[in-house]
Amino acid sequence: MAESTGPLAVVSKYFDALAAKDFPAIAGLFADDIVWHQPGANQFSGTHRGSTAVGQLLGGMMTASEGTFELSLTGPLMVNGSVVAVPIHFSGKREDATMGQDGVDLLRVEGDRIAEVWLFSSDPESEDAFWGAA
Repeated sequence: MAESTGPLAVVSKYFDALAAKDFPAIAGLFADDIVWHQPGANQFSGTHRGSTAVGQLLGGMMTASEGTFELSLTGPLMVNGSVVAVPIHFSGKREDATMGQDGVDLLRVEGDRIAEVWLFSSDPESEDAFWGAA
């Protein structure tokens, strides 16, 4: 279990909330000026700035995946100062497509909030195909 304070605790709460699909709890962990770096060349790719924009991004992904988007940890959280690296597996389904692959999420924590997120996908082309063109 992660320490009760600091970056590991914040990121642990975030992934617990993701697993529970507790979107108010997720939003409460984002800094107002969060910067989110979404990889690829799809409709969700690019840099999203601010908690409202990131909330819209995550809501759009849930809509596009017909509510099936899921993310799970595949290894321990690893911390280096204020940055936490998290090995993950993510998946989604919709009527005409499925996606499932490994990745790494890198989260920078300031105080008790997530300030910046970088996502890495093991198969960007299939992720782009699932989410659809920009």
